[in-house]
Amino acid sequence: MRALVKAHLAPNHFAMLKNVVQRLRGSYIPCIPLLHHGLYHLHLTIKESLHCILQKGYFTPMFISRLANRPRHLHLDCGMPQILGPLDIHLGEECRLSGIATYCGRAWGEVTPRLIVGNNVDIGWQNTLAVGRTIRIDDNVRLAGKVFLAGFPGHPLDPIARAQGKPDTEQQIGDIHLCRNAWLGTGVMVMAGVTIGEGSVIAAGSVVTKDIPAGVLAGGNPAKVIKQLEY
Repeated sequence: MRALVKAHLAPNHFAMLKNVVQRLRGSYIPCIPLLHHGLYHLHLTIKESLHCILQKGYFTPMFISRLANRPRHLHLDCGMPQILGPLDIHLGEECRLSGIATYCGRAWGEVTPRLIVGNNVDIGWQNTLAVGRTIRIDDNVRLAGKVFLAGFPGHPLDPIARAQGKPDTEQQIGDIHLCRNAWLGTGVMVMAGVTIGEGSVIAAGSVVTKDIPAGVLAGGNPAKVIKQLEY
């Protein structure tokens, strides 16, 4: 008889325990506005102070040591860009770079790839700059998030060579030039051999396969001129 009672009670106890756990998962200590508001701002102050110390005293000097020149004014945020392969980087003054980005140089050429960045340039979050021979970014250019400058593809077109792990060919790579005051929206991809003209704007998500003239809005896949800009 006792065994039957215990067997009957066990599922009920389990259900009660499960109910208590579910209630606890959605509960929290009541908010005390004055106390928790102050703690929140203290948290932000400590976090930002540590971030500033790491950026100015650790990540930025290390990144500058990798450059071919020494810019006097650089704003580097969120760590340090990943640099892969041989790459000669020249960076202008007053640039703002996200540390969550990748700069990659083609490893199979006879000449060291070059990334040349002018003054007052923004290179945003999750950008990938794959340099085949040269990528040149002129003054005042703006690159939004997740921009991909594809100066080389990394693999050959020949499927047999690709399966054998051979690199891309010289015919597949090309220079990229973003002229002064150009602006690339989020998710733009620029293919090898492309020049984007001065002051032109590329709409978000576009794939640029051919040269874009100066002073236009372009977009689409492949990107085409949408209209002439007036400014």
